[in-house]
Amino acid sequence: MRALRLALAQINPSVGDIAGNVRLIRSALGQARRVHADLVVFPELTITGYPAQDLLLKPRFIDENKRAIAEAAKSCVGVVSVVGYVEQGAVVKRSAESPLGAAPDRYELYNAAAILADGRHVCSSHKRVLRQDGIHDEGRYFLPGQAGPLIDLHGATVGVTIGEDIGSWERSESVQAQVIVNIGASPFFIGKRRLHEQALAACAKENGAFVAFVNLLGGQDELVFDGNSVIVDRNGIVVARARAFEEDLLVVDLDVEEKAPGRLAGGRVHASPEGNDRAVERVAVEAPDFAGVRSPIVSRVESEPGDLEEVYRALVLGVKDYVGKNRFTNVVIGLSGGIDSALTAAIAVDAVGSEHVVGICMPSPYTSKESVEDAVELSNRLAVACMMIPITPLFEAYRRSLAQVFQETQTDQTEENLQARIRGTILMAFSNKFGHLVLTTGNKSETGVGYATLYGDMAGGFAVIKDVPKTMVYELARLRNRMADVPVIPQRVLDRPPSAELKPNQKDEDSLPPYSILDPILRAYVEEDRSIEDIVAQGFDRETVVRVAGLVDRSEYKRRQAPIGVKITPRSFGKEWRMPITNGYRHSGS
Repeated sequence: MRALRLALAQINPSVGDIAGNVRLIRSALGQARRVHADLVVFPELTITGYPAQDLLLKPRFIDENKRAIAEAAKSCVGVVSVVGYVEQGAVVKRSAESPLGAAPDRYELYNAAAILADGRHVCSSHKRVLRQDGIHDEGRYFLPGQAGPLIDLHGATVGVTIGEDIGSWERSESVQAQVIVNIGASPFFIGKRRLHEQALAACAKENGAFVAFVNLLGGQDELVFDGNSVIVDRNGIVVARARAFEEDLLVVDLDVEEKAPGRLAGGRVHASPEGNDRAVERVAVEAPDFAGVRSPIVSRVESEPGDLEEVYRALVLGVKDYVGKNRFTNVVIGLSGGIDSALTAAIAVDAVGSEHVVGICMPSPYTSKESVEDAVELSNRLAVACMMIPITPLFEAYRRSLAQVFQETQTDQTEENLQARIRGTILMAFSNKFGHLVLTTGNKSETGVGYATLYGDMAGGFAVIKDVPKTMVYELARLRNRMADVPVIPQRVLDRPPSAELKPNQKDEDSLPPYSILDPILRAYVEEDRSIEDIVAQGFDRETVVRVAGLVDRSEYKRRQAPIGVKITPRSFGKEWRMPITNGYRHSGS
């Protein structure tokens, strides 16, 4: 029995850049042909990028997607491929006249996988199980479809699934398939890879088939697709794994055993598995037989990075693609001398290069000498430009201008926030003048409880560590230091107690619980939806839990105005957090 040479094309498409995505497909097909692959599999919705959101409501966009899959088919000569795209079905709403003229027809849309061979589009398979959760809204755009035919290629029978369909693959189909390919667009969060591989292994063992999963790669707004494409054998053992957070072409030879009805002579036939009345369509695909001219390939199993390394690499990729895909070249960061801006700067350097990062240190009357020294030292170690713009003259000018209005009031948080807003104005002015993207430096702990200033430290275009709890910020900083021959983040930055330095002798713990207590409470309340009673039962002080929950609830209006940032936890303050701002509900005890 000849081996089936399978190639998983883990590529980085861009949402909406249909022509560019077709070029990526052609490039990967060229690589696959050079190694004599029989079948090349691309991720879910490769043609359009994922998630395309309301671009899918534009008829012209769907038409361009249809033309693109036809163009991609022309490149499939000498190789068979599976490519994710949008298939248009029947008209569901005819055009109607409006004050703006005739509205376009609306069609049924399916999340589909096209099987391309011999320069043509042979057939398609539709996604049946649509994702409908915090970050996915596929039911808004697609209808659940029908499974496509089993593909017969060089004596091997291949089933094609999309995303969550792998969990509902019918026994009547899989009993005939030696290989089940699953094209996906699975975004990263901590621990996701292990959960996903467990599901793939269960499918492989249940169906006695190889399971090959190909994932998207790249950043798309707040989502990062980590790659980690994988192939598991019939026993659920990983036999090949692609690189994480990098484009890759994973090629493996699968020794499949021929099953009845064997290879088809051509065209389509129906075979009904024993004990099941449902006929399963099969289609034979012709392709060159390279078995006699190619050398065997040794399966490649890339190492599994630890959770912390995965998070860091996700943050780097998220920044890199947000900057690049939105056509920015340079970024600017406010360097405070603290841990959050230090980590953000290190991530930015790893994402776009030190020559494209500018730091601005903006000391106030309350900024310590150590903070200024640490900001300068950090910029030197990272080899980034550092500008010094003291804000004391601006701060005093504001105070003088407001003195009459505020004459009978006490100094309070208003004056603290003025400093943050002056810094935000400087950063945005720099961005306007030079076209740099402002990267904000707030973490999840601060964002959660509203320990941030609207139009101040929240002002910017991309919030790099928005979903990173403060305790993890320190862990990531130490990890980044271990990655370098010389630590890039000064030890004093790691050792000093965190402080916003907006008033004399200020410390974060003057206003907040210690982060070692705050972060697990936030995780339980935000990510796990635990009640106050549940969290108290875990051993936390009731008064502290009630206070934290109240801060989270009252800070929703701030979070709604914050820039997007990379999702790394199971539930971020992004698409999957949809709380009303005007909200009269109070949790028990709060």
